[in-house]
Amino acid sequence: MTEAKKKKEKIPRQAMPEQDPEIRRSNFEEVPLGYTAETAMLEAKRCIQCKKPTCMNGCPVDVDIPGFIKLVAEGEYLEAARKIKETNSLPAVCGRVCPQESQCEATCVLGKKGDPVAIGRLERFVADYERKSGQILLPDVSPSTGKRVAVVGSGPAGLTVAGDLIKLGHAVTIFEGLHESGGVLVYGIPEFRLPKLIVAAEVGYLMKLGVTVVTDAVIGRVKTIDDLFAEGFDAIFLGVGAGAPVFMNIPGENLNGIYSANEYLTRSNLMKAYRFPEYDTPIAQGKNVGVIGGGNVTMDSARTALRLGADNVYVIYRRTEVEMPARVEEVHHAREEGVQFILLTNPVEYLGDENGRVKGVKCIRMELGEPDESGRRRPIPIKGSEFVIDVDMVVVAIGTNANPVIPNTTPGLKTNKWGYIVADEETGKTSRDGVYAGGDIVTGSATVILAAGAGKKAAKAIDEYLKSK
Repeated sequence: MTEAKKKKEKIPRQAMPEQDPEIRRSNFEEVPLGYTAETAMLEAKRCIQCKKPTCMNGCPVDVDIPGFIKLVAEGEYLEAARKIKETNSLPAVCGRVCPQESQCEATCVLGKKGDPVAIGRLERFVADYERKSGQILLPDVSPSTGKRVAVVGSGPAGLTVAGDLIKLGHAVTIFEGLHESGGVLVYGIPEFRLPKLIVAAEVGYLMKLGVTVVTDAVIGRVKTIDDLFAEGFDAIFLGVGAGAPVFMNIPGENLNGIYSANEYLTRSNLMKAYRFPEYDTPIAQGKNVGVIGGGNVTMDSARTALRLGADNVYVIYRRTEVEMPARVEEVHHAREEGVQFILLTNPVEYLGDENGRVKGVKCIRMELGEPDESGRRRPIPIKGSEFVIDVDMVVVAIGTNANPVIPNTTPGLKTNKWGYIVADEETGKTSRDGVYAGGDIVTGSATVILAAGAGKKAAKAIDEYLKSK
């Protein structure tokens, strides 16, 4: 190893400055504060610029990671942002919410002996630097092909498809069912983890490239897929996510005070409960709140409940913390803020008061058996171990189902037994000619970057399809 590389390895991974837990638990401002230019440059200098950069193997959208980090190390922050945008239209989003620890950073060479380069933090830094500088350079857009593409849904998959296809010269119109574009990025992820202005800036960038965005347009209701083809669209991409709520089907589930995480977070995000008292949103504000589940949505719901004034918030999860699908960082932040974890515990019944409102959740202790199909050890109930947790509100965050509106109104569109659209993994092609799909509506609930990766593959396939017509 050269002396230069040895020096790089001695630079410690730079910590991310954050709001103090005691302060942030009562506000909705972003928790991580971002790197300064000096910190970002120092972190970037840790990268040893491998000849065969394994970090890129972990990136679903093929970002030139060593390339952009080299530019950061040289102080060329705007050029670094533009390097990322060659393949990723959502760097400020991905830098905040992607699970880098299990993707690009997991395959960083430095991680074999120590801490990997903080790729996600550097991505966030350069995206924020470019936005704040006001020097956003629009890439070259190919001459118009005369082809029109409809993108249904403005989440990460839809935005990625739109960004790639507009640069290739195709006219793109995004149809969003809600009144704000961004999909799960705005209705599902809290302000303290992904500020709305960040998403708005990313959507605005695509609109500057020429993408048209139509909101309040529930495709499958106001128009069908066949209607879009009749209007002259040459191809359609379905990126509608999987937002139908899932409940446990246990006694007492219809008591007042029991909500799906989807409804709870949407009310907080799109109805602006996070800006109380400026907005007096009709949202439940329990004092003792139980949140069922162990994923990122669970952490988002629990941390939101704290900020809305709860005295106690309990995460109730049937396995141990080791098996939790939530990001380690999100669990850490939740615990710092005072969320209480009740593990190896599963609800079996909700208990109500004389007014029909939840007052407790009856649970049973669990133990772990052999691994199941997910690779995690299967939770097994311990007979006779039932106990009650006193709550006045419950948020159920155990996953989502596919919304059936589009499949039910699109003849010939094949779905699987769970209602998800069947699409080719490499191209997004569905059973309907000219119709492509990607993201959660195909895979079920997954990550933002995997949805973006699916959008990227679909955009390439749609471009080839349009050129062949």
